[in-house]
Amino acid sequence: LAFKGDVYEGLEAWKFKKEDFSFAQKKLRVLSGLYGLLKPLDLIQPYRLEMGTVYANPLGKDLYSFWGERLSQTINRDLKKEASNLVVNLASQEYFKAAQASKIKGEIISPSFLDEKNGKYKIISFYAKKARGYMANYLITNRINRVDELSKFSAHGYHYSKSDSTTTTPVFTRSEKQREVA
Repeated sequence: LAFKGDVYEGLEAWKFKKEDFSFAQKKLRVLSGLYGLLKPLDLIQPYRLEMGTVYANPLGKDLYSFWGERLSQTINRDLKKEASNLVVNLASQEYFKAAQASKIKGEIISPSFLDEKNGKYKIISFYAKKARGYMANYLITNRINRVDELSKFSAHGYHYSKSDSTTTTPVFTRSEKQREVA
């Protein structure tokens, strides 16, 4: 449990059972600017380094060029080991850009979390980060392996919005009233 922050607060890994950790170790990957692609139980040293950091290296000027195709190749290798080709992307755009999505040989689903503010639904960063953690918790504790099971996610006031969703971006909304109760 080396990572801290809103996403990891929503994940609530400290509540996981042994079986949850086992499933997460097989299915969950964490993108790291320093370490690349991590499994939940990989041992790492605490650090602070954003993926968007400018970092001159032999491959280019930033961490995106440093990681290059290594992240997508590792994801593809992991997908080959699994019966499912489903990739549920819960990373921020900044981090997922490093994975070079066009080179991933799987079905990429990127859920979006919208909160109501002044009568309009939009992505509010703080809440969206926690919601990505809630979704990861749902995927792990319910052993989700299929796209159709994503729409059943309902936590902390978020509910699936079929009318706002596309095949690759399921949208989950939460009203101001639901947020107050959650």
